[in-house]
Amino acid sequence: MTPSPAFIDRLDRLIDQLERLLPPASAPVDWSAQAFRWRRDAAGRGWLQPVRAPHRLELADLRCLERQAAEIERNTRQFLAGGGANNVLLWGTRGTGKSSLVKAVFNAHRDAGLRLIEVDKDDLIALPDILDLIRDRPERFILFCDDLSFESGESGYKALKAALEGSIASTPENLLIYATSNRRHLLPEYQADNRDSRIQDGELHHGEAVEEKISLSDRFGLWISFHPFSQAQYLEVVRHWVERLAPTEAPRAESDWEPIERAALQWALRRGARGGRTAWQFARDWAGRGLVDKAL
Repeated sequence: MTPSPAFIDRLDRLIDQLERLLPPASAPVDWSAQAFRWRRDAAGRGWLQPVRAPHRLELADLRCLERQAAEIERNTRQFLAGGGANNVLLWGTRGTGKSSLVKAVFNAHRDAGLRLIEVDKDDLIALPDILDLIRDRPERFILFCDDLSFESGESGYKALKAALEGSIASTPENLLIYATSNRRHLLPEYQADNRDSRIQDGELHHGEAVEEKISLSDRFGLWISFHPFSQAQYLEVVRHWVERLAPTEAPRAESDWEPIERAALQWALRRGARGGRTAWQFARDWAGRGLVDKAL
């Protein structure tokens, strides 16, 4: 029985209405970009969004981090050369340069084919989709998770564990995961967790709660620690950023640095932190004040 023209017309209109209700197809990834963010729409569909203007931080800007920079530089060079390299956990005190170091290493090697994908903690559940997108690409990717920490039972925790050697699917050879955290084991640690620990034959054996928390961070092959800056280190970084942000206004004589350093120490005291971030924020404020005073 042949459908009538009126029926076919109504069917076409119904199909048009249904198509308008469906989410649009994802645009193809622009692989000409060097940095990406993983984004999700309201329907939960994710895509790699190109970052057209990545933060142009340089390794030379990271003072008092020579040990940490050497470790992550070596690991990244091995990765780019196709040799053995490890996923990296950068952990320690806030504001001491963990995420800045990842950005600086990326900038140092982006022209050699290194690419950066930034993924929020809440989007880690999409890791299998991201890995499928990049698996057959010729570039080498750093998947960057900044300020990473979990509460017990979060879905991203299991997804990250699987990506770090815990899944039946192999991790692509062209991917490493670099994560920063204020917590060495990425999970909160409570006094009660140690109740099941025991001494056996003179050795300490952790209980199940502690073992579970260690099991995630243990999957990172390279741990890089960051500690609070000493006063001398903090002032060295202050000088660097003052000279970098206000080269014509920076003092030439050593004695002229004394009031700036005094102000920088007061700034750190008010912030309750002495690190690269605090030094950079002080230098920005000092340079801005000088510019305004000069205009008056």
